[in-house]
Amino acid sequence: MAATTRLAAKFNSYYAEKPVLTTMVTNAILGGVADTVAQLITAFRARVGAPDDDYLSIEFQELHREKPPAPGELGYAKNGPPPFDFERLTRFMSYGFFMAPLQFKWFGFLSRVFPLAKKNPTVSAMKRVACDQLLFAPFGLTCFFTFMTVAEGGGKRALTRKFQDVYLPTLKANFVLWPAVQMLNFRVIPIQFQIPFVSTVGIAWTAYLSLTNSSEEE
Repeated sequence: MAATTRLAAKFNSYYAEKPVLTTMVTNAILGGVADTVAQLITAFRARVGAPDDDYLSIEFQELHREKPPAPGELGYAKNGPPPFDFERLTRFMSYGFFMAPLQFKWFGFLSRVFPLAKKNPTVSAMKRVACDQLLFAPFGLTCFFTFMTVAEGGGKRALTRKFQDVYLPTLKANFVLWPAVQMLNFRVIPIQFQIPFVSTVGIAWTAYLSLTNSSEEE
C-alpha cells in the first residue's frame, strides 16, 4: 500500500508538469506489459500442445487455425514455443506511446462536454460512456489494426483481410468489456488517472488484441 501511494504521488507530480508525455510513457509501458503477457500465453499454449484457436474464445472460430501436432508427431519441434518477438513488443509499445495524446485530448473533450453534475453524476457518466463507445471505440480499433498492419510491413490487401476477418469480432468483444469499465472510470476515477486506469485494465484487453492480431498475421 505504501509503495502504491508513493507511486501515485510520483505520477501526480510528473503529470502536473508534463501530462501528455507522462501519459505517453505510461501507455507505452503498459502496452509492453500487455504484449509480453500475450506472448507468454502463446508460448505456454504451444508448450502444452493446446489448440491456439480456443483462447479468449469470442468468435474466434472465424480464424480457422490448425491444431498443432501432438508431442512426438512429425513437425512438433517446428511448432514448439516461438521465440520472444521483441519487434512485436516494440510495435505495441509504440502504438501505446503515439495513441496516448489522442486519448488525452478525447478524455478532456468528454469531461468538458459532459461535466459530472453534483445532483446526478451517473447520467453524465453514461453519456460519456455512450459517446466513447459509439465514436471512439470503432475509431480506436481502426487505428490499432491499421498501425499494426503497416508496422508489420503489410499492404492494402493484408489490411483489407484483417478488417474482414477480425475487426467486427473484436469490436463485439469491446462492447462486452469496456462500457462497464468506462462507466467506473468516468464516474469514480480522477481525470489524471483515467488513461492509466484504462491502460491498466487494458493489459488484458491489449493482450487479447495482441493475440488477435498475431493470429491473423500467422
